[in-house]
Amino acid sequence: MFQKIIDLFYPPVCAGCEAFLLSDEKVICTNCRHEIPITNHFLSIENECFLRFYGRVPLEFAATHCYFHKKGIVQMLIHNLKYKGHESIGKAMGDWFVEDLKNVEILKSVDEIIPVPLHKKRLKERGYNQVTTFGKAIAAGLNKPYNPDILVRKIYAKSQTKKDFSGRTAQSENIFEITNTENHQNKHFLLVDDVLTSGATLEACSKALFQIPGAKISIACIAMSHS
Repeated sequence: MFQKIIDLFYPPVCAGCEAFLLSDEKVICTNCRHEIPITNHFLSIENECFLRFYGRVPLEFAATHCYFHKKGIVQMLIHNLKYKGHESIGKAMGDWFVEDLKNVEILKSVDEIIPVPLHKKRLKERGYNQVTTFGKAIAAGLNKPYNPDILVRKIYAKSQTKKDFSGRTAQSENIFEITNTENHQNKHFLLVDDVLTSGATLEACSKALFQIPGAKISIACIAMSHS
């Protein structure tokens, strides 16, 4: 009842186009949802996301939900999620994506969902990790535990948005470390992030997790950059 009163005076709007949401719409309106370019990576192990890491780290599986284009609907959603505090976007995208991931046989062996961590200074600045709600939605849908504590970002790094591939790779080297690994040997981790660009950050996270004996790693992201 209280929420209905709030909605009466402050009607919820779409996180993509800011149009008023209909009663059966949540976070993103139907029109914007239809505009989201879906990758369908979950249909094949050797998809373009998986191949982006070929020869870099040995993954079990990798997929993103949609494509990220400059000035597109996904860019708007990610911007609102990352910088405007609209964490409900992450949950919505996770809820949609996990319905596809449930059909990926190899992900049934996943033991834990691991988010790409923010440095504690960045976390204090932003107030939240934009990957959290997405990762928790994936964890809930797969009925797996969400563990934000095993992987730590030990170096505060500036934004990599405008760096080229070599710059991003150099900046991502050795900036992650693992903790509390005693009970995590021989586990399959699903590493989650918001946007896959060069893959340098996820590669660095994977290499840190591979320090755990017997570790297996898969990756799931909201989006990937696409020309």
